[in-house]
Amino acid sequence: MALTLAALAAERPLGLRVLTGEDVLDRPIGWVHPTELTDPQAFLEGGELLLTTGLALDEGTSPAYVRRLVDAGVAGLGFGVGLSHESVPRSLVETAAAVGLPVLEVPRKTPFIAITRAVSRAVAADEYATTVRIGRAQQELTRTAVGQGGPAGVLRKLAKLVDGWALLFERTTVTEAAPASARAYGPSLREELERLRTGTRVVALDGREVVLQTLDTSARRVLAVGAPLDTAGRHIVNTAVSVLSLALEQDRAQATARQALRTGLLELLAGGQAELALRVLAATGAEPPRAPWSVLVFLGPPAARRKLLDALEDEVFAARSGASVAVFGAGAVVDTVAEAALRIGGLHGGVAGPVSAGDFAAGLEQAELAARAAEAEGKILVSAAEHTGRGLLSLIEPVVAQAFAHGLLAPLRSHDETGRGDLVESLRCWLEHHGHWDVAAARLGVHRHTLRNRITKAQELLGRDLDSPGVRAELWVALQAPA
Repeated sequence: MALTLAALAAERPLGLRVLTGEDVLDRPIGWVHPTELTDPQAFLEGGELLLTTGLALDEGTSPAYVRRLVDAGVAGLGFGVGLSHESVPRSLVETAAAVGLPVLEVPRKTPFIAITRAVSRAVAADEYATTVRIGRAQQELTRTAVGQGGPAGVLRKLAKLVDGWALLFERTTVTEAAPASARAYGPSLREELERLRTGTRVVALDGREVVLQTLDTSARRVLAVGAPLDTAGRHIVNTAVSVLSLALEQDRAQATARQALRTGLLELLAGGQAELALRVLAATGAEPPRAPWSVLVFLGPPAARRKLLDALEDEVFAARSGASVAVFGAGAVVDTVAEAALRIGGLHGGVAGPVSAGDFAAGLEQAELAARAAEAEGKILVSAAEHTGRGLLSLIEPVVAQAFAHGLLAPLRSHDETGRGDLVESLRCWLEHHGHWDVAAARLGVHRHTLRNRITKAQELLGRDLDSPGVRAELWVALQAPA
């Protein structure tokens, strides 16, 4: 913290007396400059405490002298008395009070060098404190980047170090925020981000200074910091830019390597080498999912597929498979993947299984065929059983199929005719989406609890277990038959 005029005046050994500018004594002193020139502007940078004995000043020349000092941006004026003047000229004091220039009276017993030493000590201490602060911040940011914190941790640490907020953008999209509430600033910075190509830009947002700094990464990323930055703060931000650039590029390289490994493992599984694939997967520290597995394949635009892979990174085994994304796992893997695909949009998937590790290749092929059917029909998810059921229907005589459907679905249609629900269409949609509640409910435009109640009612009326694959297949064939 730089020495202020107030702090200097409070040093009793100096014996300084404040004559004017009591309300602006919080001005920091950049340096001390003694001079007897009546116009020292050419030798000043601004922020100095100017010291003079007024050798060339009198009541007539003092007002203009004060105004020149104000124009030069000095922090204040120290006037030594007892040599050229027994007291500070009255016109100088009056003018300084009028223009807001602090004037300190320096007694005869206090040499100017004592004031210079006091300021010099404070400046040196301030520079040392700044250096220490920068060094500690660099260590903390580096430790965070190479530890478990990653880019998100670096951003949180930076916001704390500069006592403000920080955002990380990829193009104009916020990818990380510290604190989380700082995401609200993202849309307001979009125009400035679009203008910024490289380097640094300082903008004003809600009366606060915001620094935008591009990162040295393959993708276009920008760091935004909202905080009043002093010299140390600017150095800390520069350090954060460097470690973030390295961390993000390291993450990208690791992610690329992980995806290449998973694609290789997928090829081993599809090639019938399940035992080797699972052994390699375990060797990487991952826990292979227990068979039997559900196998899913999703088609869609490259950007949507990348988002799906990113969303599933730490959830399930997902890998690139040509122009598709393949996923396999046990338990609730279908729900997890379907929810992510629904959230991202633009994706069409197929699901097969459950299959054993040895039958993975067949399951993958069935899921691919079902995914193409989903894409052709504009659906989010189609099961291999549904897709196969449609082909099976062509082998049944239309009259027989119609009679089968009428007999099986009669309880549901009778219920729907009373106007108490839409069980047939709800069951059709639910089966279309492989029993996935959220996706089917969204397609029907109802709450998932409403859909659950309808399916429960349908199960009661049919007297069948809808969790049975065989029952689902029969119902699907019946729902495809002509009414």
